[in-house]
Amino acid sequence: MIKPLLLAATALILAAAPATAQTRPAPAPQGLSQPGSSFAEQDNPGNWGAATVRTERGHTIGNPEAETKLIEFISYTCPHCADFAARGEAPLEIVLLQPGKMTLEVRSFIRNGVDVAATLLAQCGDPSGFKERHKALMLNQATWLAKARGAPVSQQQLWQRGDKAGRINAANALGLTALLAARGQSVAELDACLADDAAAARLRANTDADAADFGVTGTPSFALDDKLLDGVHGWEALYPVLSARFAAGPTAPVQGSR
Repeated sequence: MIKPLLLAATALILAAAPATAQTRPAPAPQGLSQPGSSFAEQDNPGNWGAATVRTERGHTIGNPEAETKLIEFISYTCPHCADFAARGEAPLEIVLLQPGKMTLEVRSFIRNGVDVAATLLAQCGDPSGFKERHKALMLNQATWLAKARGAPVSQQQLWQRGDKAGRINAANALGLTALLAARGQSVAELDACLADDAAAARLRANTDADAADFGVTGTPSFALDDKLLDGVHGWEALYPVLSARFAAGPTAPVQGSR
């Protein structure tokens, strides 16, 4: 049996993944894509992976005409989300997003004040740079989250307030502003995004809306074509769902969803 392209892409990405991502090998899926399935071939190569637009609740990457749409609900302070970003997002981009077979919308699910600061930074600036900001924050999470856990309780309480002062303090103390500034953004632009109270309020409202609309209770979670996938909270669980979906065709029903 020919190894499905997605599994091969996963192996290549993991081999090159930085140590800060804390990656581990994905298990070999059983009974998934067969040779000749649309999921195992890039029969329509392109560059849709570079197409990113801002949405009401996040950012969407990929071909807007694709029939299959995946929403990824993440928290920037969630280690399991960083694990998925390191192990799953790049293979998805190579096999499904670049050829235009699927779109991926990344939505933040706010759990604490540091989430607010990190999300404001991820969404700060032109949408074309979102993927790189998102990747930088996720793949370096182990470093800056360790700083957060070791911070004085009084400082953690300041961050948890989620107000303007707390957001700016968290971003500077944890090195988040410096992380993105090193990639070409100005500190003035990043500070302006952190100081945007209206944007911070929208993030919390979007989280409430996703909880109400989809039933999201934890991260990472995934919705396929607007249906939350039950029990799918990582790459091992998402891989077989997508593999079965694309092997059966883009309009096949999704099992185990609501």
